[in-house]
Amino acid sequence: MHRRYRVKSLFAYLKWAFVATAAGLVACFWLGWQHVGTAGGALTFLLIGTVLAVLEISLSFDNAIVNANKLKTMSPVWRRRFLTWGILIAVFGMRIVFPLAVVAVAARTGPFDAVILAVTEPRAYARLMHESHLAIASFGGTFLMMVALSFFIDHEKEVHWLHSIEGRLCRMADIRGVAYGLVLLVVLAFSVALPPAEQATFFRSAILGLVVFLMVDALSHVLDEGSAIRAAARQGGLGAFLYLEVLDASFSFDGVIGAFALTQNLFLIAIGLGIGAMYVRSMTIMLVERGTLNRFRFLEHGAFYSILSLAVVMFGQSLVHIPEVVTGLIGASIIGLSLLSSIRFNRAMST
Repeated sequence: MHRRYRVKSLFAYLKWAFVATAAGLVACFWLGWQHVGTAGGALTFLLIGTVLAVLEISLSFDNAIVNANKLKTMSPVWRRRFLTWGILIAVFGMRIVFPLAVVAVAARTGPFDAVILAVTEPRAYARLMHESHLAIASFGGTFLMMVALSFFIDHEKEVHWLHSIEGRLCRMADIRGVAYGLVLLVVLAFSVALPPAEQATFFRSAILGLVVFLMVDALSHVLDEGSAIRAAARQGGLGAFLYLEVLDASFSFDGVIGAFALTQNLFLIAIGLGIGAMYVRSMTIMLVERGTLNRFRFLEHGAFYSILSLAVVMFGQSLVHIPEVVTGLIGASIIGLSLLSSIRFNRAMST
């Protein structure tokens, strides 16, 4: 009876993700039939869409954990807004609008022309996306590294998973701007290995990543703390909403760029990654409502170590190609180890 309840409960969390999967896979098959005109071509599109969905889920599980940690402090109204409007922005904004915006900037053309290019010349579209990879990797790596270090470099942080590392980072919290200094050192280290012609782009994008993090963090503090006027905003959670949207965008950079290694079809990419995004939404809701982060005390730590590793991978991709499956396996392994450590801790405390 207890087992049946748990299975039913899990299905309740994932039912909309299953619906999105069914609709998305049908759309992939139909898209393949329209482009190729054969059952084999349609099945190929179906397979690529499935692989893209799995890729997105593996890359974004740590995103779900961070989302859950932020959502548990938000009011129910803003929580619902993020899980509806926020997910729509994530699916359509990052999986469709973002690639179009990158191409529009790179090709110095309008958004409509970028759509035409994606439809009529997918190879040229993919080439422009890859040419923008250096700037995207630098921006995303910088932003994600600041997110991770902000979690570890915090004098109020009391729970440590890896004490020797986190204890030292925690003691560094009294040094003003230490996280920014560490990130800039990492940026400088990677830039030295780049050709001189690419260093300016790398530095510009990294600085922009720092500025965006600073702006989002400052806005979050303004909205979530302070006077009676801002108390309503704190209850609403607008600052947290904006933070999660920018964070999701940074997580999505790697998946969107990597998807072009499988296909140049923008709409197939959007469908496949959109399916994955729905599972991230379902996992986020499950983590919040079941209080999973409270039961497994090191799971959140694993997520932020995974974010830190993703930031390093994105910086590394400015020098060499790193397959997205490797990125996903690294993140999943770190989170798995943190979960195992949490289970061992709980058993030790219960004896």
